Amino acid sequence: MSNLLKRIKAGEILISDGAMGTFLFEKGLQGGECPESWCVSHPKEVQEIAQAYVDAGSDIVETNSFGATSFKLKGYGVADKVHDFNVAAAKAAKAAIGSKGFVAASVGPTGHIVQDEGGDTTPQALYEAFKEQVIALAEGGADAICIETMSSVVEAEQAIKATKENTNLPVICTFAFEAGAKGFRTMMGVKPDRAAKAAVAAGADIVGCNCGNGIQKMIEITRQMRAAVPDTPILVHSNAGPPILEDGKTVFKETPEYMASYVPELIEAGANIIGGCCGTTPAHITAMAKAARSVVHS
Repeated sequence: MSNLLKRIKAGEILISDGAMGTFLFEKGLQGGECPESWCVSHPKEVQEIAQAYVDAGSDIVETNSFGATSFKLKGYGVADKVHDFNVAAAKAAKAAIGSKGFVAASVGPTGHIVQDEGGDTTPQALYEAFKEQVIALAEGGADAICIETMSSVVEAEQAIKATKENTNLPVICTFAFEAGAKGFRTMMGVKPDRAAKAAVAAGADIVGCNCGNGIQKMIEITRQMRAAVPDTPILVHSNAGPPILEDGKTVFKETPEYMASYVPELIEAGANIIGGCCGTTPAHITAMAKAARSVVHS
């Protein structure tokens, strides 16, 4: 069992990091530019982002590799860079956290749907794309693979299978849910309990939810997942609220203090790892880390 899983099993609440994309734009990433290419062209800046989260109190940092499958990179004309970008992504995060914690390498959806779900690709094609990515992330020094923002169980299963069969790393798998008339569902109509059970059945060591919602809504999603998989660790990466357009710019309104105020409830609901997604900053992570540690020590 990896040290990451051992620490959770021992009852620790671990703190993950916050947003990557918004931080990259602050550092100068241009609209239409491939974010993952920065791992090679601007490794110092990418490492600085991870370092900012380590300094804020993160036990786990993610990599700048969310869209680094051949499917996604093809859109930028760099599908041949999967290996280079992913190895560099893992190395940058590892250089920041060293032995202080863990690198959970980010693997996002391909943007393609399998034919059985009305799309244009096959489970095998997804598997091959994820296999290429996770092998490179493992080579770069990742401690775990974080398959995230999933909406299709089929795609999540292929990513988990590719990781389990081609690396010896623990697998985190998180889904993005939206609140609707019938409760929380992914874009493909998957409920939190079904998502959690399917991910665990496929081999995930940790499940959870990310993106899509502010921290308050994540509490109910966490409860539903916890009821479905009582013995599996749960990771929660919430947005700093829903995205709001102001003066042509997307902003996220939940403050570090506001997000931190819900951390005790999130832990009570069953969260073992807490971090942030879109709009969260090192200040959010610092506040949430403090709140989590006060719960644990009280």
